[in-house]
Amino acid sequence: MATRKEYIVAHSHHFTVPIRVERSRTLTQSERLFDTMDLLQKGWFTEFSPDDLERIKQSSDGSSKQLKSDGEEMGGAWPGQAFSLQIEEVLFHEKSLYQDVLVFKSKTYGNVLVLDGVIQCTERDEFSYQEMLAHLPMFAHPNPKKVLIIGGGDGGILREVLKHESVEHVTMCEIDQMVIDVSKNYLPHMAKEFGNPKLSLFVGDGFEFLKAHKNEFDVVVTDSSDPVGPAESLFGKSYYQLLKEALREGGVLSSQGECPWIDLKLVKKMVTFTKELFVSVHYATSSVPTYTTGTIGYLLCSDEASACGFTVA
Repeated sequence: MATRKEYIVAHSHHFTVPIRVERSRTLTQSERLFDTMDLLQKGWFTEFSPDDLERIKQSSDGSSKQLKSDGEEMGGAWPGQAFSLQIEEVLFHEKSLYQDVLVFKSKTYGNVLVLDGVIQCTERDEFSYQEMLAHLPMFAHPNPKKVLIIGGGDGGILREVLKHESVEHVTMCEIDQMVIDVSKNYLPHMAKEFGNPKLSLFVGDGFEFLKAHKNEFDVVVTDSSDPVGPAESLFGKSYYQLLKEALREGGVLSSQGECPWIDLKLVKKMVTFTKELFVSVHYATSSVPTYTTGTIGYLLCSDEASACGFTVA
């Protein structure tokens, strides 16, 4: 699709921000300016809970932006609170086929990737999330050779997985090509392994991909955004049944597990249904400063009770 680049100068009462925007011609100037200015005010990016943002925009009551698992609403992502970063320059802003994609250079955290208004990673603290989500299952398996990554279009999980010498092949299934392309351009340290010969990259729906791949992988890592929009299907029991079927004997999986401080209802549901599917289920947390509350969770599952210290939960 043809695109064109231009600068928009965003004026506020005390601040003027040059915003470099690459956008599709299918979007009008008023649409792009409204979307940009919604989150960029006085030189700051503010991350609102998606349901709160809908109410602020007065476009809905927020019910369409609730976290969901198997169609059941799990509440707002982080209602009643917000997180802000000071920006130096907006580097990229465009709508993909699936979501709004924004990259900006922040004053203190380097380049920041934002999907549908929610921070996915920053150059400064991304390692904290990537290392936990990747290395917990990789070290839990005695000899991981074949690895599947669902999501992870920024390349961070791929980078960490390939640090393990036992790995012979990695398959990645990412739904949004734009996320991959943007990460290569603006997050090169994260995306540096996309050219690795051990990688097979598929652009498409991870849920559908799993239906055709049974008993193939030693480790499966789901690096997804929150269960609002494109990632909603990755937080239900039917998805974890497919993950179970994709694993070889003794296989281990890990998934982005939201935040126990603000998403406890969803976390409890996921732990409950995974215990119905797997012998061993564990939940871990780590500190990631630019994620809401500074904490993120990781769900770890295996049918091998003794895998690297795993015990029956």
